[in-house]
Amino acid sequence: MNSALHRTLAAAVAAALCATAGLALAQAPQPYPTKAVTMIVPFPPAGGADSLARILAVHLGNSWKQTVLVENRPGAAGHIGASYVARSAPDGYTLMMSSTASLTKENASQFAPVALVSASPYVVTVNPRLGVKNIRELVAKAKAEPGKLTFGSSGEGSASHLTVELFKQVADVEMMHVPYKGTGQAVNDLLAGTIDVMFAPGQTVMPHVKSGKLVALAVTSAKRAKATPELPTIADSGVPGYAAVGWFGLLAPAATPKAVIAKLGADVSRTLDDPAVERTMLEAGAEPAEGTPEQFGRFIQEELTKWGELEQAMARKVGAKPR
Repeated sequence: MNSALHRTLAAAVAAALCATAGLALAQAPQPYPTKAVTMIVPFPPAGGADSLARILAVHLGNSWKQTVLVENRPGAAGHIGASYVARSAPDGYTLMMSSTASLTKENASQFAPVALVSASPYVVTVNPRLGVKNIRELVAKAKAEPGKLTFGSSGEGSASHLTVELFKQVADVEMMHVPYKGTGQAVNDLLAGTIDVMFAPGQTVMPHVKSGKLVALAVTSAKRAKATPELPTIADSGVPGYAAVGWFGLLAPAATPKAVIAKLGADVSRTLDDPAVERTMLEAGAEPAEGTPEQFGRFIQEELTKWGELEQAMARKVGAKPR
């Protein structure tokens, strides 16, 4: 073989090898994320899910060097936004900041758990004109005027609704439910005195408590909260056995690749471990959570069972009433 032909063949082989290597590189999965990520909040602005999504979006965006957009898609106690995310491409670029209300036993299989962001107690908050300063006084007033006191929530079946229904059951009191399209709207009416009581995320009511516009009575958890250590628990305030938390967590469409879920979960966990993020969340009244996507999945199932049983008890009670 002459040298010219040898050089030509060698060049052809080298070109083929380079083309093959280039194709393999092009087909290799790119590091996530490579473009903007949208975080859907299935509730109006100014609620607990919204504020946590915005805290997380800033820090994840800085870490990823990508834009993280927060988009509110409220309605139907969170189910409109949840349906939108469930139908989105399962590629990690459309996520949902969920809460207890956004998931049901019927739709939970449509999502992949990513990370529990916060499992914080709700704060029992009243309008000052109600004239009660603690849980015992609230219970006494509710018993003296059955069904007259009104409580607001972010919607029928939402966590801020079910936590009060559990309180009514354990404390054996009656109060009238006034559902809203979001926590922010309910808080506005609580400030105006249109409703009397709310069990609400601390990040939405504690600024108003600190300004003297609302009165905080207790927290709903089994132990005092880091964010509001000055507040007693409901159980320690005359209603033993009561405990509930409102949780917020990040979900993705069900078919999202496991590698993307693992990357997301690790990045959220690292963000929540950041002292600056923890400080911001605590100042807002929310306690950072921890755990893996798998642990979050188990937590969701436990919560669905607990609240599902309460809803069944509520349905039986309504069905037992005379018509």
